[in-house]
Amino acid sequence: MAPVAVGTGSAYALGRGDLGLGLLALLVSVGLQIGVNYANDYSDGIRGTDEDRVGPIRLVGQRLADPVNVKTMAFLWFGFAALCGLALVALSGSWILLLVGGAAIVAAWRYTGGDNPYGYRGLGEVMVFVFFGLVAVLGTTWTQAKALDLASWAGAVGVGAIACAILVVNNLRDIPGDSATGKRTLAVRLGDRRTRMLYVALLALPLLMALLAGLRHPWALLALAAAPLAVLAARPVVRGALGRDLVPVIGGTGLYQLGYAALLTLGLVL
Repeated sequence: MAPVAVGTGSAYALGRGDLGLGLLALLVSVGLQIGVNYANDYSDGIRGTDEDRVGPIRLVGQRLADPVNVKTMAFLWFGFAALCGLALVALSGSWILLLVGGAAIVAAWRYTGGDNPYGYRGLGEVMVFVFFGLVAVLGTTWTQAKALDLASWAGAVGVGAIACAILVVNNLRDIPGDSATGKRTLAVRLGDRRTRMLYVALLALPLLMALLAGLRHPWALLALAAAPLAVLAARPVVRGALGRDLVPVIGGTGLYQLGYAALLTLGLVL
C-alpha cells in the first residue's frame, strides 16, 4: 500500500494522477506481497529453517499445512499479480514494465527459493529496497504520469528504506536461529550491534528524503510529522531488545511506513 500511495501522489504532483491505474498497481503490489510470503513460508519450511521459530507461526515449518498447497498458493498469487500487471501495462501503454514485473516475480521466488536463494546470502535487503521501494513507487508514477521528478525518487528511496528496516529488524530477531541453520542474512553477517545501527539509519533516511522532496513540492514536508512513529519503533531496538521482544517492533516499523507514506502522499497531492 505504501509505495503505491506515494507513487500515485507523485503522479498527482506531476499533474497526471489516475486513481484507476493506481488501483491496478495496488492489486499488483498486494498480489506480490502475499505471494512472496507464501513462497518464503514454503521455501524456509522445506529447508527446516522455521522449525524452531521465535516469530509468528509458519504453515510449513510448523507442519500446519501441506507444503504443496502452500507452494500452489504462492504461484496463484503471483499469477493474480501478473494478470493485474498485464492490465496495468496495457491501459497505461508502459510495456517496458512487463520485463520489470517478470523480474519482480522471479525475485519474489528466489528470495528463499531455488538452489541458491539470495536471502540466504545477505542480499534480501537490497532486493527489498529495489522492488518495494524503487520499482513499486517509480513504476506506479510512470504508469500514470510517464515522467519522474526529484520527489518521485526521494519518495521511492524513503519507502524502500523503511521496507528494508522491516526486514532488518525481522532478521535481527532471528540471528540465533539463522546462524544455527546456515542462513547468512545481512543481520548474521553484520552482527547484533551493527544491525541495530543499520536499522536506526534506515528509519532516519526517509525523513531526509522528505526534506529533499520538499525542495520540489513544499507540502511534502508533511511527511516529517511521521518522525514520532520512527522514534517509537526504534526505542526497543536501541535499548537492546531481543527475540520475541522484537516482534512488536516489526509492526511498529510497518506503522511508521504507513504513516510516512500517507503524509507524503497527502503532501504531494496538495
